[in-house]
Amino acid sequence: MEQITSSQNPLIRHIKKLQSSRAYREEQHEFVADGFKLLEEAVKWYPYLKTVVFVQGTTLPQLPDSVRCVEVPEALMHRLSSMKTPQGVVFTCALPENTTPHISRKMLLLDRIQDPGNLGTILRTADAFEIPVILTNGCADAFSEKTVRASMGAVFRTIPQSLPMERILSVCAEQNIPIAATALTENATDLRKLDLKDYLVVIGSEGQGICSELLNRSEKQIIIPMQPRCESLNAAVAASVVMWQMLK
Repeated sequence: MEQITSSQNPLIRHIKKLQSSRAYREEQHEFVADGFKLLEEAVKWYPYLKTVVFVQGTTLPQLPDSVRCVEVPEALMHRLSSMKTPQGVVFTCALPENTTPHISRKMLLLDRIQDPGNLGTILRTADAFEIPVILTNGCADAFSEKTVRASMGAVFRTIPQSLPMERILSVCAEQNIPIAATALTENATDLRKLDLKDYLVVIGSEGQGICSELLNRSEKQIIIPMQPRCESLNAAVAASVVMWQMLK
């Protein structure tokens, strides 16, 4: 077990940079998470745990022998943790190994969901419903600290896939996978009237909606019925409603 007391230590500086830079996370193939609940989920489900930094006197779960363990004073943990009230443990994991993404019916496609809280909540709900999720390359980072926290560890249990838009559309055309897009169009159908498990279903960002490429390629546009006085739902809430209907 190591001990670190300086905020200028290379490991501490490395973690701080992982927290703040998506480009650095991708370059180093590593990301950060914070808190005991997430650590327990990572130990249980995720094979790529790398380093655990914890406050002196903290009781940790049983860790794999390969994990680097570093003890720090409480004052340094307050500087390291991004939480207002640090729980006393911060850890890093390697990004998941590259695998060939799988696209099929009864999947959720997220188009340009840029709020990490919304993204994490959607991933958490999709994990609960066992609905696979694929992200376009315009989405927020699924492995940012905020997204991982909002997912409540779902990213450790069900690793989200990501593909460029052009590749997603190409695979759908090759495999004859129909697309249903949530959209406020004149031709939109009440989602309760469709068997959504037959479709790749698209949820777009609150601000921008769904991109024109996906909308133009969609076989169906769907709408969540609501009171006329209400314009829209939060993206995470809309995704939850859609996924519930996909189970039926």
